Amino acid sequence: MSPALRSTTRPASRLAPANVMRERREPARSSFDRQRCVAVVACLLLTAAFAGCASLDRSAHADALAAPAGLHREQIDTGNFVLTTFSRITRPDEPLDLYIEGDGLAWISRSEPSLDPTPRDATGLALAAADPAPNVAYVARPCQFTPMEQNPRCGVPYWTGRRFAPDVVASMNDAVSQFAARVPGQSINLVGYSGGGALAVLVAARRTDVASIRTVAGNLDDEFVNRLHHVSPMPESANPIDFADRVASIAQMHFSGAGDTVVPPDVAQRFVAAAGKRCAQARTVADVTHDGDWSAYWPRLLTIAPRCSGEPHGP
Repeated sequence: MSPALRSTTRPASRLAPANVMRERREPARSSFDRQRCVAVVACLLLTAAFAGCASLDRSAHADALAAPAGLHREQIDTGNFVLTTFSRITRPDEPLDLYIEGDGLAWISRSEPSLDPTPRDATGLALAAADPAPNVAYVARPCQFTPMEQNPRCGVPYWTGRRFAPDVVASMNDAVSQFAARVPGQSINLVGYSGGGALAVLVAARRTDVASIRTVAGNLDDEFVNRLHHVSPMPESANPIDFADRVASIAQMHFSGAGDTVVPPDVAQRFVAAAGKRCAQARTVADVTHDGDWSAYWPRLLTIAPRCSGEPHGP
């Protein structure tokens, strides 16, 4: 046998065991891949389950807030959206206090929007539950609490860049009209928390039956707030401060928390300056942050009645 043949046959004999080993290992690797896929699928299923539980927990929390106050859950079809509401109407011959929820869980990080804007704490609902008036209604924002399948229009834009868009304002205004029909001829007192404060102003600008506006940590100038936090503007949304002149004759009180770094007191003061001080006032509450326990202060703050200068003081 020549040296050339020897050099050719020896590597071949050495490669054979390697090929066998590769064939033996591949089934093991395939088994590992299958196990890894099963683990990934299980993880995704668990994540979905936890997300579902979180949504249920938020809804259950709302029911727990509402029940002791006698507020009953109801869904209202406004055409654009089906909105979740809670209400207690015991004296149709008296005014209605109507609360609008904040932006809820709109973002889970500075750059990542949530897939469900239902609020964790429902501060707007907590305020409504603390109101002792005979007629109290609460309206959640589009896509909050209501199952998504009932709202095919729901999508991330409606709790981010379009959250104060004209169709959102129209939907909230329709909900107010449906509740107003239950207290015929009576005036409406609008109360809005955070982004709900923006909608309280935007809704009031469309109506003639609003007697007062109260906002709590209200985003009354979204362009200013967005610049403050270096985030994108919202060209598809209306800015409440642009409507200040339309609500200038409505008695209004805008509460801010001294510790609020999200919507600082400057925002309410800017709005009052735009609306004029005859009917608009701003009050800063010490030791409260944006998402602080506003409901604990609310019974006392409700005693500070909005009024236009020159109007007689109530009892």
